[in-house]
Amino acid sequence: MKKGTIIITVVAILAGAGLAAYSVYMGNRPINQDRFSISGSGTVYAQADIANITVGLKTEVKKTAAEATAESTTKMKAIIQSLKELGIEDKDIKTTDYSLQPVYNWLENRGQVLQGYQVYQNVSVKVRALEKIGEVIAKTTEQGANQIGNVSFTIDDEDDLKNQARELAIQKAKEKAALIAEQTGMKLGKIKGVYESADADIPVPMYTNVQLMKESAASVSLESANIQTGQNEVRVDVTLTYEVK
Repeated sequence: MKKGTIIITVVAILAGAGLAAYSVYMGNRPINQDRFSISGSGTVYAQADIANITVGLKTEVKKTAAEATAESTTKMKAIIQSLKELGIEDKDIKTTDYSLQPVYNWLENRGQVLQGYQVYQNVSVKVRALEKIGEVIAKTTEQGANQIGNVSFTIDDEDDLKNQARELAIQKAKEKAALIAEQTGMKLGKIKGVYESADADIPVPMYTNVQLMKESAASVSLESANIQTGQNEVRVDVTLTYEVK
């Protein structure tokens, strides 16, 4: 083979390799290079149908752990019984915290001295009849509960509400995309991707310490608390990714 033929052959091979490399590069281009993303939010409001509340007690300091436990057990039984009398089922009453703790006192001449024992116990209560929230607080307190808190309101089934919110979010995203395309002269193709994030309204918990003063506890009759349920918000955010022609 002549020298000139060899050079031409080498050049042809290099050119072919270059085309192959370019083809590989084009094949590895980011698939979102010609994409356009737009977001929309949909929000719906609905009345809460379930109240969640924490009912608990803290015993007085007792000399022995057994005495503290006995007081806690007696009072909690009475509290739970009062809940059942209000129509709250076993499935909606759940113990969430129980602790027996030593209580110490500091004396200058003796240092740390064991004073006794104290029990903390909480149950979470799901109230499905919202009109009974005030009664739940009043009746349980009368039976010895002195820690009432974490009152919040939820919706038992949010699926339908989320579907409504999603539909609104998609509609708004499409309207925004069409407007931007019109304003910029951009031509939109098919939707190539959808991203969703949903968020249910989480009310700020309310915590109330309803421990009664010893000197007046026996003569006080608690009235039902005035609790306002308000509305819950269900929001869905949607991002649509379009193909750009």
